[in-house]
Amino acid sequence: MDVHAEEPITDRQARIVEIVTAQGFATLENLARTFGVSTQSVRRDIIRLDADGLLQRFHGGVGVRETAVRLGYNEKQTVAMDAKRRIAEHAASLIPEGSVVFLDVGTTVEAVAEALRKKGRLRIFTSSLAAAGLLAGRTGIDLFVLGGAVRGIDGSVVGETTIAMLGRLRFDFAVIGFSGVDRDGTPMDYDLEKVAVKQAAIEQAASTLVVGDSSKFRKTAVVRFATANPLVFVTEARPPDSISDKVLGQVVVAEPRA
Repeated sequence: MDVHAEEPITDRQARIVEIVTAQGFATLENLARTFGVSTQSVRRDIIRLDADGLLQRFHGGVGVRETAVRLGYNEKQTVAMDAKRRIAEHAASLIPEGSVVFLDVGTTVEAVAEALRKKGRLRIFTSSLAAAGLLAGRTGIDLFVLGGAVRGIDGSVVGETTIAMLGRLRFDFAVIGFSGVDRDGTPMDYDLEKVAVKQAAIEQAASTLVVGDSSKFRKTAVVRFATANPLVFVTEARPPDSISDKVLGQVVVAEPRA
């Protein structure tokens, strides 16, 4: 019998759930400072919340449960639709015809794929079955789906085969999704395998467009994908200077249509 099953969570544990849900991820040290308690106390709280299925433990911290992230894919398709459309159209406008493009996974990247349908003379490689479905059969677009293992409801292709294929390719543009930003401005996501694909694609691209709505700049995730290559963040509203000044790259705002 689970001794926690009949015990309500404490006020502090409830606040931890609120903080992590809002931010996506929090470290033990930050939570301990927030509540003025030891990391051991916070660790006990996290163990309880993980056991109850409310959050997920990670090394050094706690995040939203991976099941919640994956099961939320269909809902993500309907969230911030206008922002995603603006971001997608602006990102697509930066990619000239004749380009070789990599498309990552995620609903905002899928919106970019939709916007690219209007263009011609593109060679597109993708690790997203969803993006491939949007582009398949379009006149003027040469489409290639990377090999590898298919993971999750979003149809992402990952693994050693995917990474090896990326290592043999060169892109004019990589279009990359993200879930949050670390304190030093480094983009982040939740899944180690997906981040490995993002990282490999960025290294093979002359230019990288990191796409996502402005709420992502106020969140953190689990895995950083740092790079020495320049990044261009395309979003629909400029994040606060305290954040944008730290972002590793240029921030471009997709203005609404007049």
